[in-house]
Amino acid sequence: MRITVTGANGLVGSRLCRWLVVQGHTVTAVARGERRTVGDFDYLSCDLADPEGVARAMSTGRPEVVVHTASMTEVDACERNPDAAWAANTLAAAHVARHARAGGAHLVHVSTDYVFDGHDGPYDEEARPNPSGVYARTKWLGEEAVRLLAGSWAIARTAVVYGYPPSQRPNFGSWLLGTLREGKTARLFVDQYVSPSLALNVAEQLAELAERRLPGIWNVAGAEVVNRMEFGEALADVFGLDRRLLTPSKLADAGMASPRPPRSGLRVDKALGALRARPLGLSASLEQFRAEAEGRV
Repeated sequence: MRITVTGANGLVGSRLCRWLVVQGHTVTAVARGERRTVGDFDYLSCDLADPEGVARAMSTGRPEVVVHTASMTEVDACERNPDAAWAANTLAAAHVARHARAGGAHLVHVSTDYVFDGHDGPYDEEARPNPSGVYARTKWLGEEAVRLLAGSWAIARTAVVYGYPPSQRPNFGSWLLGTLREGKTARLFVDQYVSPSLALNVAEQLAELAERRLPGIWNVAGAEVVNRMEFGEALADVFGLDRRLLTPSKLADAGMASPRPPRSGLRVDKALGALRARPLGLSASLEQFRAEAEGRV
């Protein structure tokens, strides 16, 4: 199968490209700037906010399926620069959706649990979004663009994706691991509940959605919902690091530019029942993360 992956330099996109090649697919990787990921696949540099660039990328790859992982994910940066967030998270999704439909390709669009306000999570696929903040709103509008413009589509929501090595910038897991290994303290929220999701596991679930051209909304995330402090304690235990370096904190004391959903997380019952690539529980996810960090995979 011919599959085009956007955001191929990113944490999930890079792993997805390599996984799809292993599964025997012909992959075209698309991202902005120079190639920063390795693998046996073609690479195209493209600004996805440019409709002509997207058209060229799609005509080159001639995809049967497109997996759109590209996104501006720095939440506070989105709040400070809403124009950039709109271009990366909404306009790009619209261009990709329109050109996927024109080429007859199924689109798997990657979204986020931040489309919910986080007041009564965890959320299943039928929950009603209520985004708060620029990042959340632009991701929600990206979903709406996909529903409107793509002919055949799936929306895959994920949350707090982590993995090793990090891609362009540290993710929550890699930052926390590095901090604890250096013997530094880490302030972690006890009042924000999330679904920590290993990047490779997310990539495997996305690959199955692509291969089977599954439609509709899917939660592709870790199988457990914990607060960030609980995640930190579990990570410290798996790596044999000092839990005493973890300091509990609260969202209200952080002074962040953009709001964060306090009680979020995603229910993955649908994926557990339908996918062969099953969402991992926290223990299995962290053991895989340790294998990555130790260079065993």
